[in-house]
Amino acid sequence: MRHESRRMKRMARSHKRKKTSGMNLTSLMDVFTILVFFLLTNTSSNEALEPPKVITLPDSVVETKPRETVTLMVTAEEILVESNSVIATSEVLESEEVVIDVIKQAMTAELGKAIGIAQASAAENEGEAEVEGEQGPEPPEVNILADRGIPFSLLKKVMSSCTEAGYTKVSLAVIQKASQG
Repeated sequence: MRHESRRMKRMARSHKRKKTSGMNLTSLMDVFTILVFFLLTNTSSNEALEPPKVITLPDSVVETKPRETVTLMVTAEEILVESNSVIATSEVLESEEVVIDVIKQAMTAELGKAIGIAQASAAENEGEAEVEGEQGPEPPEVNILADRGIPFSLLKKVMSSCTEAGYTKVSLAVIQKASQG
């Protein structure tokens, strides 16, 4: 005659009561929902430079995205370096000078930031530089965001002021559109 302990009987009863239920998908669906929201929020801001509402950038068929650099904005009312107002646009248009000293001084003040960004970029691309051969340090770079209605004579003065301040790479920000070919 076989005698089972109370504990064994209790374990047998609870084992009979438990039915093997299917997989609980609630937590799995929560994880996927969070993943979907994460992907949606991060892919919506794919532009490196977010132009302000005041500026309407020109369209272009461009392949490369802009890098993080010093930003100079030219609006209809004023010229801003790193979101700090420097001079009124009307003053630059009326000026006969090719190099605007106020812009040059503001850009020279931001030169340390530009060199820091260029050195960080060079450090990231160090492996590529070894393969292609040794190149000098990256020159300071500036991105100019100008409204499409701004006259080129004004942009020419702004770009000249930037190059006089030591920025050898000047990029104009545009809106990327699909290529025709």
